Amino acid sequence: MTYKELDAWKKSMELAKAIYTIKFPDKERFGLESQMRRCAVSIPSNIAEGDGRYSIKESVHFIRIAKGSLYELETQLILAKELGYIDDQLEDEIGHLRAMLINLTKSLETRASRRET
Repeated sequence: MTYKELDAWKKSMELAKAIYTIKFPDKERFGLESQMRRCAVSIPSNIAEGDGRYSIKESVHFIRIAKGSLYELETQLILAKELGYIDDQLEDEIGHLRAMLINLTKSLETRASRRET
């Protein structure tokens, strides 16, 4: 199975596309809008990079980085809502993706522990 077949990667791509459709005021083009886009792209990118690594331990490391980027994006979405730039925080999508990344990490760690025994 490649990263393109992972539900977490597919869901993170959907989230990134949703972030790219948010329209911000011109003054935010190089601020919050740019930062949110970088975070959103970082999530599927790190899932893909983890898949290309040589060990499960390295793969887990990149899944954790993706999860960190998701938390960062969530914080930025909360700020964007509080500033009145958006109405929807994409809370359900973020929560679902967070659970998927946690489960993916657990699955990889279980696979790694089975190899050690």
